[in-house]
Amino acid sequence: MTTLKNKTIFISGASRGIGEAIALLAAKEGANIVIASKSDTAHPKLPGTIHTVATAVEQAGGKALAIKLDIRDDEGIADAMALAADKFGGIDVLVNNASAISLTGTADTPMKRFDLMMDVNVRGTFACSQAALPYLKKAENPHILTLSPPINLNPVWFKKHAAYTIAKYGMSMCVLGMAEEFKEFNIAVNALWPKTIISTAALAMLGGVIKPENCRKPDIVAESACAILRRDSETCTGNFFSDEEVLAEEGVVDFAVYANDASKVLQKDIFLD
Repeated sequence: MTTLKNKTIFISGASRGIGEAIALLAAKEGANIVIASKSDTAHPKLPGTIHTVATAVEQAGGKALAIKLDIRDDEGIADAMALAADKFGGIDVLVNNASAISLTGTADTPMKRFDLMMDVNVRGTFACSQAALPYLKKAENPHILTLSPPINLNPVWFKKHAAYTIAKYGMSMCVLGMAEEFKEFNIAVNALWPKTIISTAALAMLGGVIKPENCRKPDIVAESACAILRRDSETCTGNFFSDEEVLAEEGVVDFAVYANDASKVLQKDIFLD
């Protein structure tokens, strides 16, 4: 079975949450992890920096490269990719995890916040994928994995937060287009989305709307992400996976272990009917 040992995985937004969980799980297999995030110093309300994750990656058995990066900076992205490839001899995987969120209606979404979501989610995903492409073309079993939902045009997902929905679907449209475009290079391009809401530090920033006990841990997304990245890039591309779907295909039958509180009802994630 293919492993992630010695694979170089570039993860945007990896200083906490799902990005960190993917980094640490891949590190246990001996992967090289590029932790690319703005969080160079401690945030007053959110735990984790690129440096704390780098330390944890190395403790888990991987090699780490911490890079302070704002994915709105094109030159910064290009420099980060070159630095990663120089240190580890190439890039095998790009995980587009960085994302900005605002679950607000049209009148309550400042244009500055609208621009942030478009710049980070859509443009950032496109820019990172574009910059990684020359390195991925040279890799064995190259993958791009984007944390974005299936494109669901049910108006209910636009009614309360049109701007965020457009931004997330923009990421998904990158997956749709690039999967087809990059087939000739045998670069897999897939999307992954949680079946239920995942408990992360960022979730707390939404003001307690969602309770942690109704959520799963980031581990379920990390395990499904790593399972996808082990698959053959020639045949596994253009998919909009859910974490449950991937792990079921891997033989997992007990999902209770991923719950924060197995006695509570889990809250389904948005964009899923």
